[in-house]
Amino acid sequence: MKDTMKTIPSFTIDHIHLLRGIYVSRKDQIGGDIVTTFDIRMKEPNREPVLGQGAIHTIEHLAATYLRNDPQWADRIVYWGPMGCLTGNYLLMRGDLEPEDIVELMQRTFSFVANYEGDVPGAAPMDCGNYLLHDLPMAKWESAKYLHEVLEKMTPANMHYPSLQ
Repeated sequence: MKDTMKTIPSFTIDHIHLLRGIYVSRKDQIGGDIVTTFDIRMKEPNREPVLGQGAIHTIEHLAATYLRNDPQWADRIVYWGPMGCLTGNYLLMRGDLEPEDIVELMQRTFSFVANYEGDVPGAAPMDCGNYLLHDLPMAKWESAKYLHEVLEKMTPANMHYPSLQ
């Protein structure tokens, strides 16, 4: 079985040289729509500590809530969730989109998380499968770091995957 399985595209990215940023991971035709999967990379893989589980879980709850309520983009949001490697998140959106199209949306999203005060939405036993695994202070800190160090200073290198050498 292993010999007949194709390598999935996300395993062909040069993670050694990958920077923090926003990347198009893939585009899929589903029915009459294109769904763009974005790699919202908050950490440089294998070169800096990953996001803490509580922080990324809280970022997931806050970002998903914010995005699904955004007046301009809500009807295009399909999914927001953490990467298993804990270096970022995936954002799936309806439409044939590029990183440049959503920089401002990501700036607003991470500003929302960085400045959030109050109870984390969905962080109750009836709403979440692991409601105790939240860390709002670290979610805010990591979001502010990503916002100020990356999203506010985007370059082409932060929006186009490095090619494998």
